Amino acid sequence: VQLQASGGGLVQAGGSLRLSCDASGNIFSINSRGWHRQAPGKVREFVASIVGGGRMLYADSVKGRFTISRDNAKNTMYLQMNNLKPEDTAVYLCATDELPLYGSSCLTEGYYTDVTWGKGTQVTVSS
Repeated sequence: VQLQASGGGLVQAGGSLRLSCDASGNIFSINSRGWHRQAPGKVREFVASIVGGGRMLYADSVKGRFTISRDNAKNTMYLQMNNLKPEDTAVYLCATDELPLYGSSCLTEGYYTDVTWGKGTQVTVSS
């Protein structure tokens, strides 16, 4: 699977952005899809994912502000980010995994051995 993220940019606090992640290759092997982010000097952290059955999971820090979705016809995943805050500034990476994990997914829980990562897209939120 190959992943390409886009849609990042510079926005003022309170603004919105929509990220996209296009998947290609052996997409039928995908179990779950999701987004992580990494700010300078910080560890990579989970943001949101779509796991088995279409259930959506979110980090507490983005609940109510971010929405993850997908368009199966286009093999594209989205992250709608509203009410952005300066602390949301980071490189956002989309990811997929192939191994099922009951109630969640490997990329959601931090089991990254079999996770495929796309190149990130920079999101900068000014105060």
